Amino acid sequence: MKVKVHWIIDGIAEMDVEAPEEAEAKVEEMLKEVMASAPQLIETLGARAIQGKAFLPGSEDDPDAS
Repeated sequence: MKVKVHWIIDGIAEMDVEAPEEAEAKVEEMLKEVMASAPQLIETLGARAIQGKAFLPGSEDDPDAS
């Protein structure tokens, strides 16, 4: 029997940087390294996309908070 599993990894990284874009770039680079070192994430687990958005503290940890 074939069964599909939809999985999500959710996390919040806290970094000391000069600008939100710098934090996004650092996290992106780290995640690219993880993906490259663990090909089973793509081959077996079917990872298709990883995305994130930097935000400033005090916004209730919600990047879309107004």
